[in-house]
Amino acid sequence: MPKTVPPEADGPDRPTPWVRLRAALRDSAAGRGWRHGRDIELGQWSLGFAALGFLTLVPLLIVVSAADPAHGRGFAQWLGDGLGVSAAARDEVARLFAGPAQVRRTTTAFGLAALAVFGLSFGAAVQTGYEKVWNLPPARWYARWRHVLWLAVLIGTLYVTATTTLWRHSAAGTLAATFSAVLFFWWSQWMLLGGRVPGRALLPGAVLTALALLGLRVFSRHVFSPLIASSAVAYGPFGTVLVVQSWLVGVGVVVFGGALAGRLAHEVLSTGTGVPGRRTGRRGR
Repeated sequence: MPKTVPPEADGPDRPTPWVRLRAALRDSAAGRGWRHGRDIELGQWSLGFAALGFLTLVPLLIVVSAADPAHGRGFAQWLGDGLGVSAAARDEVARLFAGPAQVRRTTTAFGLAALAVFGLSFGAAVQTGYEKVWNLPPARWYARWRHVLWLAVLIGTLYVTATTTLWRHSAAGTLAATFSAVLFFWWSQWMLLGGRVPGRALLPGAVLTALALLGLRVFSRHVFSPLIASSAVAYGPFGTVLVVQSWLVGVGVVVFGGALAGRLAHEVLSTGTGVPGRRTGRRGR
């Protein structure tokens, strides 16, 4: 009876090092996070975040930033601070928006109410993005009150930012602003998700989002600042609009990508797997 010869250890069926490396990357937390981000169309949601923010939230913030006649610096100044760009680039941004005095003269109660109503759609978009990150079903229709409360807190937070310069002049102020951002994004996820995700699971995403916003500000200073100047020369004010819109896309990536990375970090720390499985949580209240 012929003897059966076992296959060689280095036979053709053995995976190559390259195949094993690809499998390891595919099964890693980063690989699973990449696939999950692709499944929820993170890029498309970030583009929608930028478009909706520019059309609905920016007009409301222009009015809010001009509300304080003594300290209001205007939305253009606030946006320049957020971008972290140079003085020349801030001048180009300022050309796009009216000054605080003109805004206060032309704003009516009806117009402000209309802007607030349109701003609620922005809160709904952020909530839907967070639900996709956590694979949650859409909230019930009567949970819309959460958008109202979230928008009010967002406006209050940005109003304080627009009417003070303390955070720009010291490391302690920057640290306090970062801590405030962590609290805001932590609370935002909990509020918009209706408490369907435990607070301890949302904390890593809030921390990563706040840190990523700091990184985006550094990136803006080195990339968007010279780009605003060159685009203004080549395309006029429209070029500046394109750069600001690109920055808003980056903010959308940070907001939703930070939440997704925070979910992966929580699952890695709690289970050691980092598999973003599908949740079957109850609908928002």
